[in-house]
Amino acid sequence: MEPTRDYPLFGGAFSAILPPGAIDISDLRPVPDNQEVFCHPVTDQSLIVELLELQAHVRGEAAARYHFEDVGGVQGARAVQVESVRPLSLENLALRSCCQEAWVLSGKQQVAKENQQVAKDVTLHQALLRLPQYQTDLLLTFNQPPPDNRSSLGPENLSPPPWSLGNFEQLMASLTLHDPNIFGPQ
Repeated sequence: MEPTRDYPLFGGAFSAILPPGAIDISDLRPVPDNQEVFCHPVTDQSLIVELLELQAHVRGEAAARYHFEDVGGVQGARAVQVESVRPLSLENLALRSCCQEAWVLSGKQQVAKENQQVAKDVTLHQALLRLPQYQTDLLLTFNQPPPDNRSSLGPENLSPPPWSLGNFEQLMASLTLHDPNIFGPQ
C-alpha cells in the first residue's frame, strides 16, 4: 500500500504525505480545530499535527523540551524522560521558507490509556517547527506505545506494517503550507 500523497490538513491549508493505512481520527470522534490526528489501523500508534501559539519565551532545544513536557502534562504522564534532542536541518523541509528553526526530540512518557489504571511507557518522537512570522509553533508527534501481543501482524494479515521513524520523517519533510490565511491576519 502506497503512502497517502498530499493529504489535505486543516481544510487544505496544509498537506503532507501520511503513512500507509492512516485513519483520520476526526472521522471517528471530535478533534480540536488546531489538531489533525491519525491512527494506525492495527497498532496503537498515532500521529498528531498541532498548530500551537508560539512560545517565544523559550528558544532552541529548550522549546522542544517545553512542548514535550507540556504534552506529558496534558496526557497526565506519570513520568517524562527526554532521550535526545537535535536540530533538524531546514533544507530537508518543505516548510523551509517559513520555518525559522526546527528540532526533533525523542523520549518516553508513562501514560495510562483512557479508563485504564496501568500506565505504559510510550515512546514519543516530536518535531517542533517554529514559524514566528505566524506566531505559531507547529508540533508533530509520533506516539509509539509498546507492541500489543494480541495484534496479529503476520504475513497472512493484509494490514499495513507498524509505522516507522521513516514514516514520521516523511511526514515532517513533506508538510507543506498552501494557505497562510489559516494563521489569521498578519
